[in-house]
Amino acid sequence: MKITELKNAAISPNPHQVEARKLYDTENAVVIHIMLKPGESMKRHITPVDVFFYVLEGKGTVEIGDEKVEAGQDTLIESPARIPHCLSNEGKGIFRVLVVKAPRPKESTKIL
Repeated sequence: MKITELKNAAISPNPHQVEARKLYDTENAVVIHIMLKPGESMKRHITPVDVFFYVLEGKGTVEIGDEKVEAGQDTLIESPARIPHCLSNEGKGIFRVLVVKAPRPKESTKIL
């Protein structure tokens, strides 16, 4: 059994300049914990595989294609492969999201 605690997962450098911690990384899937502080956002980008976002804490804006919604705790949002998307925190609290990419991407994410 392998157990990964968030506090022990290293912060991964990323083009978005936000706190991202890779919790799971196998040939089948990748799971990343993203924490956006107030005013932070990810850059609009395209992922070559399907992604889903599960909001762990707070509220934030999720933009996928032409759709934009405010999502709160315990919400799951699906993002199909190759559709531009981004997350942002326009509120006053922390916005924590679990990002799951499946299958594991074989191509790089493209920043727009």
